[in-house]
Amino acid sequence: MAPVTFSNVSKTYPDGTRALVGFELDIADGELVVFVGPSGCGKTTALRMVAGLEEVTDGEIRIGDRVVNDLAPQDRDVAMVFQNYALYPHMSVFDNIAFPLRCQRVPKREIRERVQQAAALLGLEEQLGRRPRHLSGGQRQRVAMGRAIVRQPQVFLMDEPLSNLDAKLRVQMRSEITRLQEELGVTTIFVTHDQVEAMTMGDRIAVLRRGVLQQHGPPELLYDEPANLFVAEFIGSPAMNLFRGRLENDGSGLACAIGEQRVPLPEHTLARRLGLAAYADRELAVGIRPEHLLDARSSDPALPRLRGDVKFDEALPPERLVYATVEAPPVVTEDVLELAQDVDAAAVERLEELAQERFVLACARFDITASPPPRGPFEFAVAVDRLHFFDLETGAAIR
Repeated sequence: MAPVTFSNVSKTYPDGTRALVGFELDIADGELVVFVGPSGCGKTTALRMVAGLEEVTDGEIRIGDRVVNDLAPQDRDVAMVFQNYALYPHMSVFDNIAFPLRCQRVPKREIRERVQQAAALLGLEEQLGRRPRHLSGGQRQRVAMGRAIVRQPQVFLMDEPLSNLDAKLRVQMRSEITRLQEELGVTTIFVTHDQVEAMTMGDRIAVLRRGVLQQHGPPELLYDEPANLFVAEFIGSPAMNLFRGRLENDGSGLACAIGEQRVPLPEHTLARRLGLAAYADRELAVGIRPEHLLDARSSDPALPRLRGDVKFDEALPPERLVYATVEAPPVVTEDVLELAQDVDAAAVERLEELAQERFVLACARFDITASPPPRGPFEFAVAVDRLHFFDLETGAAIR
């Protein structure tokens, strides 16, 4: 087992495309770190550079105490699990798992012992004599995992290994991979575009955008304290509600104007975010997580209110998602548009339409036991201490 260190690592292709820019990250021995971000953000490129499948343009990658920039892939002591399993169809499960050991000329008795151990870990004992075509998708992914485990590498590299599985099987495999990683204690880099996978699996998450590391840390930190608009919009499902607001002083203190509505900011909130004082009489982006828009019918009457027009709700036990339009300009910055574009062109068009109409389709997360709010005008209570504020020009969080 070994730590992995990226020191100012960059990757530029011959056509000038910069896939990774000044990437700095230390991954501790035995840690599971998830690289996440939209398509083309550089996460797979970073993984392939560790594996030796891509050359490093600038900077240095270390595995343990060795600089591996110029080492051949087979000399790096890493094992990679691919999205498409990459199994040999003419070989049995046993032979697929044993293949890397045979290439290393490991004695037959040791091969048998290692394969049996891996099969026991993965629940494949009864499948060892079968061919891949006779296995389910989840079983094939376990075989690919077994082939990596038997090598006993210093580092596991996993490139979107769950993307070909159905939803239920993905949840099961997420927990299995996490359990295996904890049991084996092998340093692991896991690449995914699915932020739910990232949040549930990683000891830490590294969010990338256009080859640049935006933020890294434990899942809770990225959710509760996003460094910028991009991370705030990317992490969380449903996504953070974002409004274009303005800080105004009404004589009794600062309040945040959202459209024609005002949300007073108490002194203790301002004391926690001293940077807000510089934004008095200026526009900024205001973020509210769905769970911090509360049902005013059963909330503390002292909390500020935000009026909306309920359009529909979704019952997803144990919660209910309530969607309402709020009359306020949405945040339509490059950060937000890029993520909408990663969904589809229709998402971008809808966001631009709402901007012209000056409406935000906000989502609130209620308990399923709450009665559905009536369609039409409705008041939400705002957990004002949990508001997020961002600079509209830089996208950076206002601390």
